[in-house]
Parts: sequence; structure tokens; C-alpha cells
Amino acid sequence: MTNAVELENVTKTFGQHTAVDDLSLQVPRGSVYGFIGPNGAGKTTTLRMIMTIFYPDSGVIRVFGDERHEACADRIAYLPEERGLYKKMKVRELLIFYAGLKSSADVRPEVDRWLEKLGLTDWAHKKVEALSKGMSQKVQFIAAIASKPDMVILDEPFSGLDPVNADVLKDAVLELRQSGTTVIFSTHDMNTAETMCDRIFMIFRGRKVLDGTLRDIQDQYGSDVIRLQTDGNTAALQNLPGVERIRDHGQSQELRLADGGDPQVVLAEVMARTRVRRFELARPSLHDIFVRIAGPEAGEASHA
Repeated sequence: MTNAVELENVTKTFGQHTAVDDLSLQVPRGSVYGFIGPNGAGKTTTLRMIMTIFYPDSGVIRVFGDERHEACADRIAYLPEERGLYKKMKVRELLIFYAGLKSSADVRPEVDRWLEKLGLTDWAHKKVEALSKGMSQKVQFIAAIASKPDMVILDEPFSGLDPVNADVLKDAVLELRQSGTTVIFSTHDMNTAETMCDRIFMIFRGRKVLDGTLRDIQDQYGSDVIRLQTDGNTAALQNLPGVERIRDHGQSQELRLADGGDPQVVLAEVMARTRVRRFELARPSLHDIFVRIAGPEAGEASHA
């Protein structure tokens, strides 16, 4: 068996709203599979159908090859975007309770291992209500994985974390992958998706618009981005021949070439206007691709 999850022509509606529209995808076993898309695109609905919290109106969902995947419930862990812990319970007791719901084995050694790994040992015997937001998020993560599930579904797991705690959780996710666990997570952080995911899936208005490795996705767009730094400001970059759009990052800029645009011509023109510190022809980042599909220019294109 090569896939942990398979969706075939899955549709889910809520009243007159189609949240997921004829969706097919495959999640390879042992991979980190990233879900991206704007708010309301259908990410969470899809994750909840995989978890059987929602059922599709049509189509087939298989988890570990089984269409009746309620039987796989103990092999799957889910960290929802809406966090929830029993605030009056002590941290270690709560984690043992949660992990015990999924496993008949002694879960205490695994709970203690993760408490130490995520820097929470000193808080093990304190009540959940005493924890900071970041600590609570790490506790909920441990609650999801301490039973050693075969697949973990994480809905916005890094949202709201400071950089240190975000890195700690990212390292934990990669450790799960190394142990053979399949990890599916949704995120709005395109850099995280780029650096962590084996495959990336994007849903927009309920339909799949991207699905593949980062290289596969970038190859669809080619090398049409120029990244540069100059001594001038963006005024020196206006109305460049062969340039479709300018994206200003403050200390640097990105230019998108129009069809047929020649980067050498662009470089010569920029050098004629200002001093060039850096000039790089590159493929678009995942952030740029996301904006092209779901940003304001997508609306402009649809009304053109």
C-alpha cells in the first residue's frame, strides 16, 4: 500500500454552498503533505471528511485502503485549529488520559519523552490553566501524537506561535516523518510549506488547483521572476520593458516578466537608471504562486 489517504471525486455541500467540489488527491504514506489555500477554500472541510467528522455528499475516501475508515480511528490523530484542553487538569495527567483513549499500551513513557523533548517537564504537574498559549499548543500537540498514531492531521499547527516554539514543533513534525508517520497539515505560512512538505496541495473555491512537489509546481510557472536590489527606489523600476508586475519588499523588489520578456533587456534598462546591487532570475516562490491564484490579480484576470 503506497497511499495513506485517497480521495476520488469528493464533493461536500452545506446548503447552497459547495465547500469541496469534485476533489481527488492521494497522500503517500510516510510523507509530509501540506494543505494550502485562502480562508474558506475548503481545507478544514477536507481534513474533517478524512477524519469522518463530516461525510462527503458524493465520492470515495479511503484511509489506509479502507473506505470504512471509522475502523482506522485509533490509527489517526487530529489537532484541530480550535484548541481545547481541560484547564483544571494537570498537564501530565491530561496527556495520559488523551493518549489512553487511542492506545491500550502504557503511554506514560511516550508522554514523558515528549514532555522533555518540547521543554515541558517542569510543567508536567501544573494545571493547564497556568500555561502560556505556546505551552498549551505544545501540550495539545503531544496529546495528539503520544499514542503513536500512523497518521497525524494538523490544522494550522504553527498559527500564533513565536519563532522558537514554531521551530520546536516543526522539528517534532519532521521527527514523526522520520519514524514513518504520515503527516498532513494545513498552513497559511508558505515558507513552512516550502521547506517542510514532500508534496503540496492547494485548494481554491473548493477545487484543487495545485498538487505535487514544490519543484513540480514551480516548473509549471518557469523562471519568470527577477529578484533585485538597487540604490534607487521603486520609481526607478516603473515602466520597464517586458515587466508585468513589481512587488516591493522594502529592501528588495521582485519583478515578474511578461510573456516574451527578456531578462537581459530588463537588466540593461535598470542599470541605465540606477546602480544594481543584486540581480537574480528565479522561479516564483510558493507565496508568489499562491497570490497569482488566489490574490487580487486572479480576480482581475477573471474579469478581463
